[in-house]
Amino acid sequence: MTAKIPVVYTPDTTTFDKKNQKTNLLGMSKDELSQFFVGMGEKSFRATQVMKWIYQFGVTDFFEMTNLSKALQAKLDKVACVVPPTVKFKQFSEDGTRKWVFEVAGGSLVETVLIPAEDGKQFGRKTLCVSSQVGCALDCSFCSTGKQGFERDLTASEIIGQLWVANQSYMQGVAPTERENRVTNVVMMGMGEPLLNYDPVVASMSLMLDDHAFGLSKRRVTLSTSGIVPKMYELAKDIDVALAISLHAPNDELRNELVPINKKYPLAELIKAAKAYVYDENPRHKKHVTIEYVMLHGVNDSDKHAHELVALLADLPSKINLIPFNPFAHAPYGRSSNNRIHAFSNILNQAGFVCTVRQTRGDDIDAACGQLVGQVADRTRRAKKWQESIEKRQA
Repeated sequence: MTAKIPVVYTPDTTTFDKKNQKTNLLGMSKDELSQFFVGMGEKSFRATQVMKWIYQFGVTDFFEMTNLSKALQAKLDKVACVVPPTVKFKQFSEDGTRKWVFEVAGGSLVETVLIPAEDGKQFGRKTLCVSSQVGCALDCSFCSTGKQGFERDLTASEIIGQLWVANQSYMQGVAPTERENRVTNVVMMGMGEPLLNYDPVVASMSLMLDDHAFGLSKRRVTLSTSGIVPKMYELAKDIDVALAISLHAPNDELRNELVPINKKYPLAELIKAAKAYVYDENPRHKKHVTIEYVMLHGVNDSDKHAHELVALLADLPSKINLIPFNPFAHAPYGRSSNNRIHAFSNILNQAGFVCTVRQTRGDDIDAACGQLVGQVADRTRRAKKWQESIEKRQA
């Protein structure tokens, strides 16, 4: 019998932490971790043990992982680390919304928002809005993030690290078995277009679903896309999560203006891909699509637009989420009135669609939909000037 030659795990640039000169285990899949341990001459089952320590117990110190031998603890300490992105600062809204601003490799800033359930509704629900890129290349005209331009993709560790940090903030002083104190829902709706950073995003969502990691239900993880059609087909094959489409217009002419990627992937192609996602060949994948539609005063909120939307979505199993526009500095749009939103919603409801209106949360800390990183640079500069003024007074 030929002896098996162990595969040596070679860290790539996305898993190697340059600061610590070690392999960052945060964000690695079970298979990658198994390969890592086999490369160290250890058994592959160590991967699930370490995953549980990292994601379910929030432990980053290998010497605190008590079911590992002391020899393995010491070995891991020399070659590996568990490093989430650095919290630059955090803010708390009057409505309970929390926002973290993370500094990632290279000094870039990304934002993550946690929205708790309202009092008396869906007790324990905590939804985390996760970023996938630094900035965004799509330049949607109503979104503050797009106005920042695109800098780079986030790594899997930087994406899953946002969820890890949010969970730890809730789990301080609480038994790890008390899951009601953890994030219950994740929406990939933060900074960036998730499908343009496909592999790290899918890897991160896989960890969210993995029972050895966060163990979230597939219906509690949602990816939102502006319509990267080829990747939508890939997504349907690779992972079973909920899909949301940032539509915002019922015809190509208007959507070309609001969501420029529509010029490359027009509505006919987008709706076809959405149907393919819903009608997946796998019978276990029972899906629907959520349609996101920001309400812009005098732009896309007329009765005519509502009827166009009904016709566009006629054969697509979907629910529609109307989003009151959240203003940002120099925004060219205004928010539709409550009466106009109500009238628009009524047309959709009468046509048989489930239609909801998203409640604005966290707008007092620029954490509402479309506001992320609207003023981060200004706030950072102000904080620096404030710190400099204190140092001058103390000198």
